[in-house]
Amino acid sequence: MAQWTSAVGSAQLSRLLASQQSRPPSPGARRPPAYRALADGIRLLVLEGRVPVAARLPAERELALALAVSRTTVAAAYEELRTEGFLESRRGAGSWTAVPAGNPLPARGLEPLPPEALGSMIDLGCAALPAPEPWLTRAVQGALAELPPYAATHGDYPAGLPALRETLAARYTERGIPTMPEQIMVTTGAMGAIDAICHLFAGRGERVAVESPSYANILQLMREAGARLVPVAMAENLGGWELPRWRQVLREAAPRLAYVVADFHNPTGALESDEQRRALVEAARHSGTVLVVDETMTELCLDPGVTMPRQVPAFDPAGSTVITVGSASKAFWAGLRVGWVRAAPDVIRSLVAARAYADLGTPVLEQLALNWLLTTGGWAQAADIRRAQARENRDALVAALRRELPEWEFTVPSGGLTLWARTGDLSGSRIAAVGERVGVRVPSGPRFGVDGAFEGYVRLSFTVGGAVADEAAARLAAAARLVAEGAAGGESPRTFVA
Repeated sequence: MAQWTSAVGSAQLSRLLASQQSRPPSPGARRPPAYRALADGIRLLVLEGRVPVAARLPAERELALALAVSRTTVAAAYEELRTEGFLESRRGAGSWTAVPAGNPLPARGLEPLPPEALGSMIDLGCAALPAPEPWLTRAVQGALAELPPYAATHGDYPAGLPALRETLAARYTERGIPTMPEQIMVTTGAMGAIDAICHLFAGRGERVAVESPSYANILQLMREAGARLVPVAMAENLGGWELPRWRQVLREAAPRLAYVVADFHNPTGALESDEQRRALVEAARHSGTVLVVDETMTELCLDPGVTMPRQVPAFDPAGSTVITVGSASKAFWAGLRVGWVRAAPDVIRSLVAARAYADLGTPVLEQLALNWLLTTGGWAQAADIRRAQARENRDALVAALRRELPEWEFTVPSGGLTLWARTGDLSGSRIAAVGERVGVRVPSGPRFGVDGAFEGYVRLSFTVGGAVADEAAARLAAAARLVAEGAAGGESPRTFVA
């Protein structure tokens, strides 16, 4: 289904092209002709998701004036992009961005493999860590002790166990966001929560604004639900949301929903400021867009000196714009499939009513285990273990990458579980494919974009440390060398970036 398309003005495109000039040229590279440099710049903006696919570009004369170049230069650049499949034009209708047929290659390495299937493979794809023992065992034992009264019932609690709803509501209230249990629904993980929200608010054909890049599994969930995804580019270098672009999209596309990760964004690790949060909530309120905020990474601040911003619903006191989604999967353990939604009571009632046609409820034993953790102090101690492990793994992986792949570009995030790395001018999809042959598993960038963006990226998870992180980086370097030498199936190793 076609997505909403936008127009990129000449001033905006000029600014985006100018931002690329700070990047150093490749060693030994010659200065290309002006038309080719312009084509390379626009191509890179498309591949990195900075200019959306199907965006209308300025007319040749208009762009030539903005860039202070000849119209012939712009015409030649557009012709080169058309030849390569990055631009489509129709007489009288203008030109708009595209990606070549068959590009990118199928992305790999995000879905979890069974542990017994990994063998000697180092998995940097699935952003999940082992359980922080002994807290999982203690939580299950505590849950078993509290199970008998619930075992005497039918066991279906579509809104969640009342005790857990009260505990989650109290946690929000303690953080300065007054919340009643009637504003909480317990779900089967964060994916279950977002799936329920999409079915309630965004029927087939509805527009949903998403960060670009964004969490791959959520993008796929929304595609399968029939949503028309509207990508909004993230700022470079973990700068967070591009608020002017968000205001434009919310105003012009009027999406029914917008999905964002404000805390240690997946995949980039960006942390949005208080001002960014306030501004986005205000823009969503004005456009009538429901802002769905994924808080699954909120408790994974890895650097002690970082001051966490206020949670996004703090900027929506009326409760009419923001819906938040939380989960135990990242901060505790992915095997504890318990998530939750915080929203206005009427929204919760609608979600609960719709659940009768889905999964009826979340397993009681798992809810009791989470409630035990939250009410005994076990959650805080387990989260400390999780943060320490993720911090150690992050630092080991960063050091190994800088040693083995110094040409790769990335900004070290202050939290979360993922690193977003630019792979020079090599194809991230081909690195992912060859990586599996040499024993390292990574997901390539296009999984996190819309319509083929981010071919020059891979996402790396903080799942291994020490000597294993060293070996993972060495295997990635070996894969990159094979791709650069053209050993990735006989195809060009390049992503067409300058």
